[in-house]
Amino acid sequence: MSSIYEIPVHRIDGSPSTLGNYQGKVLLIVNVASACGLTPQYAGLEALYQKYREQGLVVLGFPCNDFGSQEAGSEAEIQTFCESRFQVSFPLFAKLGINSQRHPLYNALITARPVATLSGDAHLRQVLTEHGLLPARDSDVMWNFEKFLIGRDGTVAGRFAPDVAPDHPALVAAIEAALG
Repeated sequence: MSSIYEIPVHRIDGSPSTLGNYQGKVLLIVNVASACGLTPQYAGLEALYQKYREQGLVVLGFPCNDFGSQEAGSEAEIQTFCESRFQVSFPLFAKLGINSQRHPLYNALITARPVATLSGDAHLRQVLTEHGLLPARDSDVMWNFEKFLIGRDGTVAGRFAPDVAPDHPALVAAIEAALG
């Protein structure tokens, strides 16, 4: 298996890229959506990025429309929304598939960490269950705003459920530990 740094992705502007530019950094990879009840997490993700970027943290946003069609807009619309509504300055990428037509990046992340390191308070799981929206497999990404923490060495150091807020003490502690 190639490293996550070699997997082709596209930036939000459509240009081809890889995560190679972030090698040696601590990465927080998040599948994001503009029309989700968890969308306000953008503010917390930006706050994490601002607080820790000088120490080597990079938050990477990957829009995805797999979950309730909550990211239906174009990449340009997504970028405008994120910048104008939440002043997002961390890198955003083009939409990709996570559970349906799984992108190789998410295949690598899920293979490395098939179960969340920290789950939320069970409310989100209950709501998704009630609406028949739980993913097919336990290893699948549950919903928008699931977070994968990548250490400086490129290994998946943690996986956090969508309803684990960016300022949750356990997530912050994991980021700080990864930053060393």
